[in-house]
Amino acid sequence: MKILVEGHRGYCAKYPENTLISYEAAIDLGVDCFEFDVWLSKDKVPILMHDGNARRTCGVYKNLRDMTLEEIKTLEAAYTEKFGDEFVGKGIEVPTLEELCKLVSTKRPHMPLGVEIKEYTEETVDITVEMLKSYGLFDNAWFYAFDAPTIKYLKTKYNARTMGYPDFQMKRFDPSEGYRYYDEIGLSMRIVNSEVFPIFAAKGLPMHMYCADTEEEVRICIEKGASLITANDPVPLMRVVKED
Repeated sequence: MKILVEGHRGYCAKYPENTLISYEAAIDLGVDCFEFDVWLSKDKVPILMHDGNARRTCGVYKNLRDMTLEEIKTLEAAYTEKFGDEFVGKGIEVPTLEELCKLVSTKRPHMPLGVEIKEYTEETVDITVEMLKSYGLFDNAWFYAFDAPTIKYLKTKYNARTMGYPDFQMKRFDPSEGYRYYDEIGLSMRIVNSEVFPIFAAKGLPMHMYCADTEEEVRICIEKGASLITANDPVPLMRVVKED
């Protein structure tokens, strides 16, 4: 079985995460797919950022949901906390989902996408799905969320391909429904290396393992049956998968 190589937030070890430069670098590197995070702006535009607050990556303490697209586009997503001045003044913006869709459609239109829904509302799901469908990218997408009702809504309304996480990590997890609406399960390296791993492996779901950033971690994921492996730096991952 081919193991898919997924870039985490693009190629975030080398470029500011969740930016077009990061996604394009991941595509050019040759990853099979990449993951990104979706929130809505104040004017209901799907925006890509992990935290939902611009402080960490843009240096401005503002929530995306409180800003219009026009305001968000004044931010510089240079992530100086991590990269210093390397990307300052280079016009790196917080991207919209549509901008990413255009990039993927141009460079690799059949590329699978890992779509992490970060704002747990049906409206966020509806707008995100509509955008992906308009670019023909929905059918090749996985949808991730740390929220059980969001996973259920994706599956029951859109029959989306879903990936949830272990129950203790999920918000609003309903034990009576369990993992019914999961197609796959996401497991962090902390869980993969822990004594509880067999509990989740026994669910019989394909396993996405994240974030394996060393060759040793990648080999552990392969040994334990990963179907997809996510990395902040996909280079060691690609090297080992190619050898395997």
